[in-house]
Amino acid sequence: MEKTNVSYEDFISVQGQTVHFKHDAVSLARIILVMCSSLFFIYVNSVMFFTVRSKQTFSESSRYILFSNILIGDSFHLLGLAVLYLFSVGNLHLISALCNLLIMIPSVTFSISPLNLAVMSMERYVAICFPLQHTEFVTKKRAYLSIAVVWLLSSINFIIDILYKTVVDSNSLTTHTICRRRILYIAKWQVKLSQIFNGLYFATISLILIYTYIGIMVAAKSVSTDKKSATKAHRTVLLHLIQLGLCLLSFLFGTLDRMIRLLMADHALLLHLQFLNFFSLIILPRCLSPLIYGLRDSAFRPLFLGYFKCNLSTVNPVLITNKKRCIAMK
Repeated sequence: MEKTNVSYEDFISVQGQTVHFKHDAVSLARIILVMCSSLFFIYVNSVMFFTVRSKQTFSESSRYILFSNILIGDSFHLLGLAVLYLFSVGNLHLISALCNLLIMIPSVTFSISPLNLAVMSMERYVAICFPLQHTEFVTKKRAYLSIAVVWLLSSINFIIDILYKTVVDSNSLTTHTICRRRILYIAKWQVKLSQIFNGLYFATISLILIYTYIGIMVAAKSVSTDKKSATKAHRTVLLHLIQLGLCLLSFLFGTLDRMIRLLMADHALLLHLQFLNFFSLIILPRCLSPLIYGLRDSAFRPLFLGYFKCNLSTVNPVLITNKKRCIAMK
């Protein structure tokens, strides 16, 4: 069993040995669980995204535009994790160029949700604390610009790693390898840089969420502020903190995995606990975060459930023209 430290980004090495899942019913069951849960929640995210785009008041609102970005980011993240897990468990070798592309998906989308939550919290802060300037500061154009900045920040670390490896190793795109995030680490400073990026991002995001939460709570006590709206807004930011907590669970993965490997002598039990650790801290949080947010929104929830169940009686009459789309989803 490998004794290297396992980080979130290197989670796909936790199996520690070649597993031929075609001859292992347990490994096959794990793959089915990961793939089915990932695909189901990607479908749920797709329905939520369709719901946002189907109603003009949602598609024109900065808040829901930013929520759409979370849905896209988490869907690609789940898909990337599921595919990499499949290749890792099957011990499948790929040409490095294709492997880099597969690694890029979960690596880049890892920080999308937390960064996006910070932007959404700031939008709620402006809406409550500066209501007269809200329409001026928060526009559809600036929402899309914020999304572009979020994707750029999430991509910086991966871009540095892939460029450095390409420059140092001229054959880096043509060799065959097992897809693991650590194949891009050819120098110790890359690991440190990755840790710095993640620590900086999550510390900054946490401070932003806490600051906006306190600011909105203070505004809620102001006579000049709509207390009902302020209360709703500070609950929304509190929900963002909970979502951030779900994202932060992934950082516990490496620590728990090392503890499991040190304490477990039974190899079969070790693999079971490693998979449970992976599924609980990596897959489930990304599945639940956007769903919790979508179901909490009283304006969004009835429309989403209507599309999800293909029950048009619960959908706004203005949207009955989408009946054919819903029927096609059945």
